Amino acid sequence: MIEDDLQAAFERHESLTPPTGPLRAAIDRIAAIRRRRRRRTALGGATLALLAVTGLGSAQLVTPAKAPERAELLAGPTGGAPAGAMNLLLLGVDSWSGPQPPLADSVLLVHVPADRSRLYLLSIPRDLKVAVPGHGIDKINAAFAFGSYREGRQPDLGAGYHLTSQAVRQLTGVRVDAGAVLTYPVLRKVTDAVGGVELCLPTEVRSIHTGRTYPAGCQHLGGAASVDVLRQRRTLANDSQDRDRNAQRFAAALVRRVDERGVLHDPVRLSRLAADIGPRLTLSSAGGSLLDLLALVPQLKSAEVVGLSLPVVRAGGVPTSRYKPDPVRAPELLAALREDRLAEWAAAHPDRVTALR
Repeated sequence: MIEDDLQAAFERHESLTPPTGPLRAAIDRIAAIRRRRRRRTALGGATLALLAVTGLGSAQLVTPAKAPERAELLAGPTGGAPAGAMNLLLLGVDSWSGPQPPLADSVLLVHVPADRSRLYLLSIPRDLKVAVPGHGIDKINAAFAFGSYREGRQPDLGAGYHLTSQAVRQLTGVRVDAGAVLTYPVLRKVTDAVGGVELCLPTEVRSIHTGRTYPAGCQHLGGAASVDVLRQRRTLANDSQDRDRNAQRFAAALVRRVDERGVLHDPVRLSRLAADIGPRLTLSSAGGSLLDLLALVPQLKSAEVVGLSLPVVRAGGVPTSRYKPDPVRAPELLAALREDRLAEWAAAHPDRVTALR
């Protein structure tokens, strides 16, 4: 009986019920605003991730005691984000003191294909002989020193980056859309901020700086230990080329760590990470091109990282540590890079792909 009375009461007052249209529209507007806020948060996180993931693997060559606690990000002279593939040049500089110009002892070209399927890390050996604009033939790491040298004054890192970028463009035939010059402190800070990484080494690495031995296999390392591993080359079978491959393994491990921990989707943790590294990270762009490039990061379909190295052969003569591009294999790889078909090249040459875990 009570249920019948209640139903009758609702029916008598049904005409007084306000229409649902305006209420539904208001709810939809609020939901749209929240979606836009989430997208802005995700974009900010993607920007941080790109800096941490693609850049820090190349920052292993700066001695902590002498390097400034900063990273300088430099954009190339582009008019906006490319519609197709994009390339970022990442340089890790050696230690320097006073006006002595630093060397770029780590040269890494990050290729993002037009289909945004994955990240390709192409290491260019620091001892590769190339044409340095205005300075003849020399090692590619000397380009940074030539460009950054200013008599009696502190090195100009931006000029060093741009001269190295010119040398890389001449070597590869691809446009360099943006780039970074990074140092050890940023690498340590970001690694610790994400709780360390699971770094997988194919062979034992013995540190000549700390005396610590890192066994072959996967191990969890914090920022200081990661830097220690990535500084080593003299105890490795293939010297700086093996160090470059370990840098690729670190970059892949950092990508996985950021992806696993969901940092990009957690505003609180994201803001903490930004607060941690923000004072140490200086961004610079030309006409907003860098921000346009970073805005493409959310389009990446996978957190997969593919490590590649430019095929080289010994150049001969003295010193014997210098290299030149392999006359057969290097042109094939560079053609695939220019034509945005590195996936096809990597599938056809699995022995040239770095095992990242």
